[in-house]
Amino acid sequence: MTTLGDLAHARAGDKGDTSILVVAPYAQHDFARVDEMLRVDRVAAHFGVDAAHVTIHAVPRLGAFTVVVRGRLDGGVTRSRAADPHGKTLSGHLLDLVVEG
Repeated sequence: MTTLGDLAHARAGDKGDTSILVVAPYAQHDFARVDEMLRVDRVAAHFGVDAAHVTIHAVPRLGAFTVVVRGRLDGGVTRSRAADPHGKTLSGHLLDLVVEG
């Protein structure tokens, strides 16, 4: 089983109730493969949110992707009672996405 984390690394940031993740393949030749795997419906299901709350942008000149997940931080840093109100662990969670069986 191959996961996204076998092909890429990720960083997380937040703005209010929105998690902003950057996914960058380790090798440029994996950019197209990661692009095929980062689909809105798959990412939404992985995070347990409606697909309308997920936006994915490829940034080929940087060799990376921006994944925006809205409504996932339980109200945001100042409102959330979650152990990780900034959503920093969400980048690790995204890297667990299975890309092939």
